Amino acid sequence: MDAHKYALQANGSFALPDACFKVKALMEDESSEITDFADVIGIDPSMTSRLLQIANSAIYSFSGEISTISRAITIIGTQQIYNMMLVDVAASAFKHFENQAIDLKRFWRISVYCGLASKYLAIHSGIRDIERLFVAGLLQNFGELLVAKITPETAKRCEQYSADRLPWLLQELALGFTYTDISAALLKIWQIPEKIILPIRHFNEAKDIQINKDVKVLYIASRLALVDSHPDKFTIDELIDDSLCDALSLSEDDLNHVAECAAKEAEGILTMMNPKLFSK
Repeated sequence: MDAHKYALQANGSFALPDACFKVKALMEDESSEITDFADVIGIDPSMTSRLLQIANSAIYSFSGEISTISRAITIIGTQQIYNMMLVDVAASAFKHFENQAIDLKRFWRISVYCGLASKYLAIHSGIRDIERLFVAGLLQNFGELLVAKITPETAKRCEQYSADRLPWLLQELALGFTYTDISAALLKIWQIPEKIILPIRHFNEAKDIQINKDVKVLYIASRLALVDSHPDKFTIDELIDDSLCDALSLSEDDLNHVAECAAKEAEGILTMMNPKLFSK
């Protein structure tokens, strides 16, 4: 079975909500207005509640209460709204594909941490549109859940990684491709923007000098996430090539700061996304 076939099986049992496609279509239509976005989001009580909650949070520090969908969209922005929807979809999809073949707590931690590390690395590297990289980091390892659901024994073998047998190398041996290849294939089926898919698709080509900064960011973020989850097995010095840090103008202090910020923020997000697993 190739990466695309894994993705097709997943798409048959969990589909991206229509609202995501509608919002994406509106973003691509130059004649779209805020009211058009509000009409799409307004029919989903859960999304409406979350949107207003975020608009009124300390993140935006807006004076006065935001009580309408249109005003919330104006403050947050349509791209950020779309990214927020993808994060919520990811949370739902993660729960849909949960099973006992892999360490779910480790999977969630690595996924969320990678998203956050991608965001902070982008900030340090002067990359704009950091939300895009957060979503890419969050979704890059989604393929692991699909393998665990469809071929659990293969997933169990791939989970036996170590400093001498790195995760992506085990995946290549067991599958002929990596979990990120499956993730990219599924996101393509879901019509996720190419800017989000590109760094996931070229995940293991980051040392190629021609590859753009997004790929390098995701590459480094994934390794930081691995160190965070397995500090007894991996170190930053062993996993991250200095040349990639140089290409992004990242110092050792920058990496340590990113790691610290991602770890701190991950706790709150993980509890929110899966309170049953992380409130213990």
